[in-house]
Amino acid sequence: MSLSRRTFLTGFSGLTLCSIASSASARVTPRQSLGPFYPQKLPVDSDADLTSVDDKNGQATGQVTRLSGRVTDQSGVPIKNAQVEIWQCDAFGAYHHPRDGGGVDPFFQGYGRTTTDDDGNYLFKTIKPVAYSGRAPHIHMKVIDGLRELVTQIYVRGEPANKGDFLLNAIRNKQSRQSLEIAFEASTDLTESELVARFDPVLG
Repeated sequence: MSLSRRTFLTGFSGLTLCSIASSASARVTPRQSLGPFYPQKLPVDSDADLTSVDDKNGQATGQVTRLSGRVTDQSGVPIKNAQVEIWQCDAFGAYHHPRDGGGVDPFFQGYGRTTTDDDGNYLFKTIKPVAYSGRAPHIHMKVIDGLRELVTQIYVRGEPANKGDFLLNAIRNKQSRQSLEIAFEASTDLTESELVARFDPVLG
């Protein structure tokens, strides 16, 4: 494992993520399809940094993004030790899955998982999602807390393809639908070239 990769992973324990304001009864995050490309077998390298792969000297193609957030219940109480998983296609629109050819980018992990800290926070290093035939750009997410499980998808706010995405628009409630659309924007830290994005799942 490279030094920069190790620094990212170990440094998370000391990272302070911004807090979110929670109402007394936050809206539960809408559920979405698991999709056909959830890993049949979890890859050996399945940590929270999807932009590089162990034993391969290279970085994933795409706009590197720090995706973070806080997992809470409907009362706004942070959920610690929840397992958070994400998976998405690479920058060429291909999933690292046998049903989609196994992916194009050998340096993109395709899937990652982590555990929330004591304040419910999680952090991934990935790429900004891209579109592929029939779908708007999106990232799949699964959150597991004991017997509770949430499967959903995260979309890019302001993306024109959102208007035609059949899964996103299957959510009839506008507020619920918009809760899955998040901004991918430049970091306020001028020394960082990565994008930042925040998604705060609420479990029912």
